[in-house]
Amino acid sequence: MLTQYRNTAALLSLLPLLASFVPGSAASDSCNATSLCGTESPCCSSYGFCGSGAEFCFGGCDPLGSNTLTSCMPEPVCESQNITFSSFDRILMNATEYNGNASAWDFILQQGNIQNTTAGELVLTLSEENNGTLLTSTRYVHYGQITARMKTGRWGGVVTAFITMSDIKDEIDWEFPGNQTTEGQTNYFWQGYVPAQTAGQTTGNLTDTYSNYHDYTFDWQEDTLTWLVDGNVVRTLTRAEVTDNSTGLSRFPSTPSRIEFSLWPAGISSEPEGTVEWAGGMINWDDPDYEAAGHFYAYLDSVSITCADQASANITSYVYGSNSSAYTPTVNLSNETTIESGAVASVAVSAKWAFGVTAVAMLFSLL
Repeated sequence: MLTQYRNTAALLSLLPLLASFVPGSAASDSCNATSLCGTESPCCSSYGFCGSGAEFCFGGCDPLGSNTLTSCMPEPVCESQNITFSSFDRILMNATEYNGNASAWDFILQQGNIQNTTAGELVLTLSEENNGTLLTSTRYVHYGQITARMKTGRWGGVVTAFITMSDIKDEIDWEFPGNQTTEGQTNYFWQGYVPAQTAGQTTGNLTDTYSNYHDYTFDWQEDTLTWLVDGNVVRTLTRAEVTDNSTGLSRFPSTPSRIEFSLWPAGISSEPEGTVEWAGGMINWDDPDYEAAGHFYAYLDSVSITCADQASANITSYVYGSNSSAYTPTVNLSNETTIESGAVASVAVSAKWAFGVTAVAMLFSLL
């Protein structure tokens, strides 16, 4: 999501509140890159609190805030594939059952509800009851090309998003806020860092993104990042552009990332004014489209992934190693297993994500 993890200082100030929403996790268990988890609860979750087991140590586990860089489970390595949705056999519907077996599942339904059509399209839904839908990939991408064929929403306050997110908060975005159906927004972040001036850009002159399918692409290579629509380049970022030559610091997304799709409610009364305005105003729950379908919706037809890695057959995962510089840890290809036998999360992921959306919007208001 556009606002997710944008302001590190603001996020840290919210950690005690976030932790209070997780049974068994006290505010003292909060974690970040300068306050690491202890040995008994070694994994730093994506919301910044310590724990152990599947819920804390799988996808989203932040190695920089964990007890060691290897406390989190290894990340399933990228696999080039073309994914369609004629059935949901490759989508794990109950996120608490995930044990790291990316060979069994392509995506995990972390929050909300999905449907499929007779044409084999996946439908992300948003209702007053489900608080939006979040779908995340089981495998990570570490450079490569990712294309999603999508139709967006068209309602004020409803945001459609296709992003990549790494466990240390490198992020690449395609987002479609509210009723702006002739444009899309691109953005990127490095380890959650928020520059003084936003890196977001708007791509206009698109044919109706609600009525028409478009192919939205990230072409993410080691030194360049390119956004495309229907195969046409609309924006390019180079590593050199975001590198400080005096320090060597490069704020370029560079760590393995999961693919995420979401439809979420930014236009609700609990959200800050700035978030609501960005999203196109308050959601109209009496909208004829909503009343007819019982929810708002966005369509996902297919996802195509071409990995940049040339991993051999015995490579199964990415693991973080010691810092290659003062700023970014190394990422190594590994044959370590990603599967934890008998792992079952103890707390519903959906509850965390629903609260996370609200916390994220709070961060947006602080920018």
